[in-house]
Amino acid sequence: MYHITQPLTGHGEDAAAILRALPQWFGIEEATQHYIDYVNDNPTFFAQNSDETVGFLSLYHHAPHAAEIYVMGVLPSHHRQGIGRQLLQAAEAHCREQEIRFLQVKTLSDKHPDTGYAKTRQFYLGVGFTPLEEFPELWGKHNPCLQMIKYLG
Repeated sequence: MYHITQPLTGHGEDAAAILRALPQWFGIEEATQHYIDYVNDNPTFFAQNSDETVGFLSLYHHAPHAAEIYVMGVLPSHHRQGIGRQLLQAAEAHCREQEIRFLQVKTLSDKHPDTGYAKTRQFYLGVGFTPLEEFPELWGKHNPCLQMIKYLG
């Protein structure tokens, strides 16, 4: 079991190490740097074992009752160990405390053949997200975006 922190700011360097270990998902340097800066400035949950930060999840609050998983990453050596689920559970509990009822995430649509993002979509489906809308050109015509949503009650 990993320790999940309360939301922290000022830890962009921890996110940077994880993002740079995931080039198949975060291979555009300008976007990666944007995520690092975002994590540094915004409350972010971190998954830690005794000596290492192995994952993180940062939220963006859109409206009083809606938030988004803005960026999330787990070191490849720690995939499939429940860390993403633990991070998501902490984020959902935080959202419920703030009376946020809807949590969304944007990911690459299945119109793109990327196998890594197929696993990403499967993860979100497995934790209760529902595909809501596809935006074919939000990220450019070669990167169709899928918006998924989860009702938090």
